[in-house]
Amino acid sequence: MEAGIFYVVATPIGHLDDITARAVQVLGQVDLILAEDTRHSLPMLRRLGVQTPLQALHEHNEYRRLPKIIERLHAGENIALIADAGTPLISDPGYLLVRALRERDVAVVPIPGPSALTCALSAAGVPTDRFVFEGFLPPKQQERLRRLRALAREPRTLVFFEAPHRILATIEDAAGVFGGVRRGVLARELTKAFETFRSGPLSDLHAWLQANPEQRKGEFVLLIEGTTDIEASGAIVRGADVLQALLPLLPVKQAVTVAVRLSGEKRNVLYQQAMDFMKRPR
Repeated sequence: MEAGIFYVVATPIGHLDDITARAVQVLGQVDLILAEDTRHSLPMLRRLGVQTPLQALHEHNEYRRLPKIIERLHAGENIALIADAGTPLISDPGYLLVRALRERDVAVVPIPGPSALTCALSAAGVPTDRFVFEGFLPPKQQERLRRLRALAREPRTLVFFEAPHRILATIEDAAGVFGGVRRGVLARELTKAFETFRSGPLSDLHAWLQANPEQRKGEFVLLIEGTTDIEASGAIVRGADVLQALLPLLPVKQAVTVAVRLSGEKRNVLYQQAMDFMKRPR
């Protein structure tokens, strides 16, 4: 018996009309749909008129489900994989399954469509000829800072996904590592009713989020321009570095004033960083 086909199907990241006709057709014809969160996907599928049976596939059960999925495909059934939103396997589980299927010569067919990654890049106004997708940064600050420092000299555009409860801290850490004058773009709630793009120096983005709590809701894509040749050479002065050097020697206000003059970063952002530095154990 000929093996079935495993479809990797992109679904909307917000606006339901963004789904392709091919995706709806495939989802309606397969024998089973695998979804990360069935509670999230079921209402979307029903609105599309798709009645196909649905099962959960996530990082906690992916390995355990492999044998049964492979068995059904070898029996000739067709199966589709969808994510909570957008293109599956982009910062989502599923690659172990796809790898296992390819190793067994099962056909894996992508059904392309919406992706928050390409959606944000297309409308951000940043260089897109070369970019680095880093997914979600670590939730703990020290690990997050370590990852950001490893990217400090990266010349390509950096793209991150981020959750609403961490977005402010992430931009603050990025400003501290890359410098507040490094330009970034914040893309929020893409294709949804409150879609927002905000661009500018990282210090400005941080101040804007602090002043507008309603903008810290929803799903985020953060894009940060890569380092310039001058930055890579070490010629750019970073406010955080100046503060760390001066705070043991000068009063906070004087240290902040010098850091502002040397780095060109926002006084309120540097002052807050200085307060944070002072609270840390020495």
